[in-house]
Amino acid sequence: MKEITVDSNPSEALLKKMGAAYWPTWEKEVSVFPWEFVTTETALILEGECEITPADGGPSTTFKAGDLVVFPVGYKGSWEVKKPLKKHFKHNGGNFVKCAFNRVKIVMNRIKSITK
Repeated sequence: MKEITVDSNPSEALLKKMGAAYWPTWEKEVSVFPWEFVTTETALILEGECEITPADGGPSTTFKAGDLVVFPVGYKGSWEVKKPLKKHFKHNGGNFVKCAFNRVKIVMNRIKSITK
C-alpha cells in the first residue's frame, strides 16, 4: 500500500501556487472511523490532530494543524481524530465524480473571493 506523506512545514509560496485557500473545508469531531480513499487527496490541516493506521497493519501516520498531507488513492485505514479536525482538501485522480464536484467547489470559492 502507498504511504501517506506529510509536509510539516509547507511554504506559503507552495500553498499559494496550489490554491489551498480556495479548497473546500471539512470538519470532524473527536472520533474513530474506517476510511478508504477513492481519490488522491491533498489536505492542508487547519486545526486539530489525527492519527491514521493502515488496514494492512503498517505503521500509523500522525498529522496536525499546519501540515500538508497527501493521502494516496486506494489507502485504507482507521482515522483517530484526537483533537477536532478542520482541513482544506483537494481531490485528484481516482473517482471522477468526487474529483469533479471538488473542482466545482474550488471554482465557486474563487468566484466568491473575487466578488467580496
